[in-house]
Amino acid sequence: MSGGCVLSNVIASQTRLHAAYGGVVPELATREHLRNLLPVARQALRDAGLTAGDLDAVAATQGPGLPGALLIGLKAAQALAFSLGKPFLGIHHLEAHLYSPWLSSAPNPNLNPNLNHNPNPPHADFAQFQPSVSLIVSGGHTLLVQVKGEFQHGVLGSTVDDAAGECFDKVGKLLGLAYPAGPEMDRLAGQGNPRAHCFPRPMLHDPGDDFSFSGLKTSVRYFLEKNPALPDDPARLRDLCASVQAAIVDVLVAKTIRAALRLGAPCVTVSGGVACNSALRRDLARACRREGLVLRLAEKKYSTDNAAMIGILAERKLLARLPSTSLDAEIEPSWAL
Repeated sequence: MSGGCVLSNVIASQTRLHAAYGGVVPELATREHLRNLLPVARQALRDAGLTAGDLDAVAATQGPGLPGALLIGLKAAQALAFSLGKPFLGIHHLEAHLYSPWLSSAPNPNLNPNLNHNPNPPHADFAQFQPSVSLIVSGGHTLLVQVKGEFQHGVLGSTVDDAAGECFDKVGKLLGLAYPAGPEMDRLAGQGNPRAHCFPRPMLHDPGDDFSFSGLKTSVRYFLEKNPALPDDPARLRDLCASVQAAIVDVLVAKTIRAALRLGAPCVTVSGGVACNSALRRDLARACRREGLVLRLAEKKYSTDNAAMIGILAERKLLARLPSTSLDAEIEPSWAL
């Protein structure tokens, strides 16, 4: 990370490993983190054309997250910072998501320039769009956050039960789709009729900013009990996926826009794995245009959990001369935003 630009982005995906179990297995995730950490770090430095000695600081996720995986990353980063005599910054996973819409990929001369386009300019304009309302939506979290300025934010609302991404995955499992089901549901929904079935929009008209998706999941389960052959019909399956997706997206969009208008926030930002959903991106863009709001969407490759968002927040904190994190600091698996 340099000047808000990502110099390298190396990912060791565990999706196939966990797909066999229908979800993330903490013990396996921890083992894979331990196996891949050094090769990924070395490759990232090579891709960026740097050595460890070129680093100004070292950062790692301190929480929230799976304890075993957090522990490996945190302790490795602390050890590297100690050996280099560099500052260490323990970063809040969800706070980092707030900054991911401002990530910018550094031009890579080895790539086709037509594929190098980034819809968002570098994060130097961060202050221009404050205050803002940020939607962080993933498999583990659904949050609305009010951002008053850099490092100044507070949670407006969160899910009282299932996260939106969790709802996608659990409904997908009911339909027999492979884990993670969200991307496949999005693909199928793109060819279906979102008005084919009317599923509930939980807490849509609730005056608060909290979310709830367990009732929607239960409604789909009861529907399938009455229509057990539906998933075997490709056309009806596409309509069902489109209808479920529409219910989730309607709630996310309505509550986000309503919060932004209530607070007088001129900008809406969206991040987290579910920010990759095509219907959410489309409907939020339409709603923001209608209401005269600026929309900042994290690039899809920076929407899911990634090191780049940890890097941009660490860089911003370093530039602001905020205190570094103790090399003795421990993980915070349930760290509240």
